[in-house]
Amino acid sequence: MQYTTLGSTGISVSRLCLGCMSYGTPTWRPWVLSEEDARPFFRRAIEAGINFFDTADMYALGMSEEVTGRALREYGHMDEIVLASKVYWPMAPGPNRRGLSRKHIVQACEASLTRLGVDAIDLYQIHRFDAVTPIEETLAALDHLVQSGKVRYIGASSGWAWQFARALGTSDLEGWPRFVSMQNHYNLLYREEEREMIPLCEFEKIAVLPWSPLARGLLAGTRSALDDRTSTTRAAHDAYAVGLYEGEKDWEIVDATRAIAAERGVPMAQIALAWLLSKPAVTAPIIGATKMYQLDEALGAVDLTLSVDEITRLEASYRPHAVKGHE
Repeated sequence: MQYTTLGSTGISVSRLCLGCMSYGTPTWRPWVLSEEDARPFFRRAIEAGINFFDTADMYALGMSEEVTGRALREYGHMDEIVLASKVYWPMAPGPNRRGLSRKHIVQACEASLTRLGVDAIDLYQIHRFDAVTPIEETLAALDHLVQSGKVRYIGASSGWAWQFARALGTSDLEGWPRFVSMQNHYNLLYREEEREMIPLCEFEKIAVLPWSPLARGLLAGTRSALDDRTSTTRAAHDAYAVGLYEGEKDWEIVDATRAIAAERGVPMAQIALAWLLSKPAVTAPIIGATKMYQLDEALGAVDLTLSVDEITRLEASYRPHAVKGHE
């Protein structure tokens, strides 16, 4: 495994982050694994050198955090593990169990700490920006958590570059902790983040942690078409994925990925992940795995270096997209 620093911090993270949305209980989503079925993935990841794990309170409504915490405490050394979670989405009916108010952030963090079974969360991220709560209130609440020792670093996920820049500026003005990471929608089929967000992150030395690096399986070859809803259990039930990718040019990129994978004699997923890892701004793609071969394929991407010609071929068919993934 290769390691790098998390943005401008001194903390070291593996070049792959295991996303734990797929672990918890299938009663939340049919494609989510139970705790018993999920445990081998944590063990394999840790044995392979992955020390970076990402979950969120809303994944399986807390069960992902419970499963993740128990598995990491059993298989890993918590002093080496970098554990990330997130807050924003509703956890229950009612107006105060959601968003980024001071009340919800503090209460949600306390609940996450209990479910994870840890004293502090290494990277606590806002899952989206809150259009209702002033950013000053959100950042002050996060500062409170850092100062109280419950959170070590803070990050953000998916938003406009102006929102992120304003948050960084506000933190600097008030002397509060800055966001050290941006978890955003970025892959071969969706590169709109290259316009403003990624240059901002590079300039500010912010870690980029792409979600959906394989475009919901399209870049892994598991779906037969952009609108495929039958090839996998997730494809059949992942309503959020509908509309994320569109157009003939997107499928041309899938074909190019497939062709280069065939030439190399490696799985498509390795080519797509190797492309992301070739980008200087990218710290660690967040990978999901519900089958062991998916995790093994991702691990193989870390040591795969694409040629300039291969990168050019992968990028040649890209066309601008509407912004997707902020909501």
